[in-house]
Amino acid sequence: MAHAENAGAIPPKVDFIVSPGLPKWLQQHSTSFGFTSYQTGQLFLVGLMPDGGISLNQQNYSQAMGLCWDQGRLYLASKFQIWRLENMLRPGQIGNDRFDAVFVPRNAHTTGDLDVHELAVDAAGQVIFANTSFSCLATVDPVHSFRALWRPAFVSELAPGDRCHLNGLAMHDGAPAYVTVVARSDEPGKWREHRANGGMLIDIRTGNILADGFSMPHSPRVVGDKVVLLDSGRGYIVEVDIANGSRRNIAFVPGFMRGLEIHDGFAIVTLSKPRYGTFAGLDLDAELQRRGLAPWCGVVIIDLPTGQMVEWFRLEGDITELFDVAAMPSIVAPMSLGPNSNELMDTITFLP
Repeated sequence: MAHAENAGAIPPKVDFIVSPGLPKWLQQHSTSFGFTSYQTGQLFLVGLMPDGGISLNQQNYSQAMGLCWDQGRLYLASKFQIWRLENMLRPGQIGNDRFDAVFVPRNAHTTGDLDVHELAVDAAGQVIFANTSFSCLATVDPVHSFRALWRPAFVSELAPGDRCHLNGLAMHDGAPAYVTVVARSDEPGKWREHRANGGMLIDIRTGNILADGFSMPHSPRVVGDKVVLLDSGRGYIVEVDIANGSRRNIAFVPGFMRGLEIHDGFAIVTLSKPRYGTFAGLDLDAELQRRGLAPWCGVVIIDLPTGQMVEWFRLEGDITELFDVAAMPSIVAPMSLGPNSNELMDTITFLP
């Protein structure tokens, strides 16, 4: 069991255990990855040490949720801001004798507390995010907290209150294409009464419901002519046919899933232990009991064609809940600096 490294304020204690093949998998697929925990308010970056072991770097970002990798930079949604993190290293430079990327928070757009879930960047470089509090898709605005782009037809007004729990965003050809909602509801908080089977996948370009009957769906991702999403209340990764809305189960995962990244034909998924009431009344609870499994917190890597779990990264200690995950191709060992870390004050780079 190894301990996480933090540069900044002392975080909650986090221990991790990894599958024996994870270092080789990261090397073979030329990637590292990052994930967030809103429970502890942290960004974690996972890569390889020079000796081939696993490196885990963590930094504090209040209520860290949505995470996106785009053209060599990271975007992260926190409690009331959306951050842009830039790699400050030039080609060939190494940070702290072992990191080939050092991500520094260079910009923060203040949104206020919108309960921002997933976010992405479109072809024009515009940040798009699931504005869960206002039940819409939105983008940043230089003057205002956000600019609304789209909301479901059954949501009657643009107002706070989280009416349908719009939480997941899928991009296609550089533009938003699909969202997941937990229920068709137009009353604040009413979606909670329909967690078991009220979830929907909506094509925002047409407004059509592509598929429904999901239990707390999250994280839709376009893969060819299918959409892969997390049917979290059931515990299954699911594939939906775009042409007709038919679906099939890909794999069962022993925890509550909230984040999904597709990389080289594999699904990288975050999963969490239950907090009070999270699993109550959901099929996931019964399925775990039927299989004799205990839910756990961590990241799993699933081979999409076979549905087999090939590698895993398991967290123990004070952390029990994760949110989003992002693959970071061609980065071997990433680290970051937090917005309130001491190191950030003394870390100055410039162009002559």
